[in-house]
Amino acid sequence: MARVVGRLSTKDSVLLLCDMQEKFRPNIFQFTNIVSNAARLLQASRVLGIPPILTEQYPKGLGPTVPELGAEGLTAHAKTSFTMMIEAVEKEMQTLGNPKQAILCGIEAHACIACTTFDLLEKGIEVHIVADAVSSRSQTDRLFALSRLKQSGAFLTTTEAVLLQLVQDAKHPNFKEIQKLLAHPSPDTGLLGFFSAL
Repeated sequence: MARVVGRLSTKDSVLLLCDMQEKFRPNIFQFTNIVSNAARLLQASRVLGIPPILTEQYPKGLGPTVPELGAEGLTAHAKTSFTMMIEAVEKEMQTLGNPKQAILCGIEAHACIACTTFDLLEKGIEVHIVADAVSSRSQTDRLFALSRLKQSGAFLTTTEAVLLQLVQDAKHPNFKEIQKLLAHPSPDTGLLGFFSAL
């Protein structure tokens, strides 16, 4: 049996945008840069035809999705559970033909990102966690969550790596549009400590 190597494909992927809301802004480590990277992924998903799904954790108390994500026009699925895989999201996934790969970004790494990852992996869906588009209030929780999720079988990746893997060739018809999103390197979100610590 062929080993699963985690090669991303535009035709079987979904972009999951988890709980990037106003009330989290002052408390989440590297919030501005995390949202900036997630916004680039959302722009790329629109260019490449990858469907995005957006959730909000208890929006009545935690506010709406921040405007700089650029998620206008998306239906925000309200939830109180830590997993994104609520009934409304499950239905949307079914409508999309049950994608085989999920590109996951948002907050918080050790809570909603972790619970969503476990649920997706248990359903047999390949999970690509965009490490520079995921965070927590504490850098310790963020880094240990990434380590734990890698142990569970998720692939850890970066914004730029995702964009390049999805087009795979400079001859790709959308390469020029994706290249514009790569004009500036992704900001440092403090992940180097992750590799030196483990």
